[in-house]
Amino acid sequence: MNRFNGLKAMCVAVFVMWLGHPLAWANIDAYTFESVDQERTFHELNKTLRCPKCQNNSIGDSNAELAKDLRQKVYEMLQEGQSEDEIVDYMVARYGNFVTYEPPLTPATLILWLAPALAILIGVASVLYRSRGSRLAAAEIAEEEKQRLERLLKDTDEDSAP
Repeated sequence: MNRFNGLKAMCVAVFVMWLGHPLAWANIDAYTFESVDQERTFHELNKTLRCPKCQNNSIGDSNAELAKDLRQKVYEMLQEGQSEDEIVDYMVARYGNFVTYEPPLTPATLILWLAPALAILIGVASVLYRSRGSRLAAAEIAEEEKQRLERLLKDTDEDSAP
C-alpha cells in the first residue's frame, strides 16, 4: 500500500511538471492549403522571412506575436493568390530590407560591406606613410652626422698637422 502511494505521488509530480513545461502550452498553427505548391511556398516564405522582433529567427521559428501575425499575413496573401515575390515585396515595404536574410545591394549595404575593407586599407596606408617618413628623417640625421664627422676629422687633421 505504501509503495502504491509513492508511485501515485510520482505520477502526479510528473503530470504537474508536464503542465508547467512551456512546450505543453505551445500553440500550433494549423493551415489548410489548396495545393501542395502553395503549402511549399508558405513553408519556404516562413524560412526566408526574418522576424523583425527576434532578429535572428525566421518567422517560422519564432514564437513572437509579431511572427505569428506575419505567418498569418503570408497565409492570407497566398490564399488571395499573390505570388512569392509580391509577398516578399509587401514585407520589405512594411518592415524594410531587414525582413529578408539576403538584402539587395543598395548604397547603404554597399557602405556596410566595404567599410571594414576601407578601414584596413586606410590603416595600412597610414602605417606605410609613417614608416617612410621616419626612414627619411633617419636618413637626414645620418647625413647631418656624416657631415659633422667629416668636419671633426678635418679639424683633427688640421690640429695634428705640424
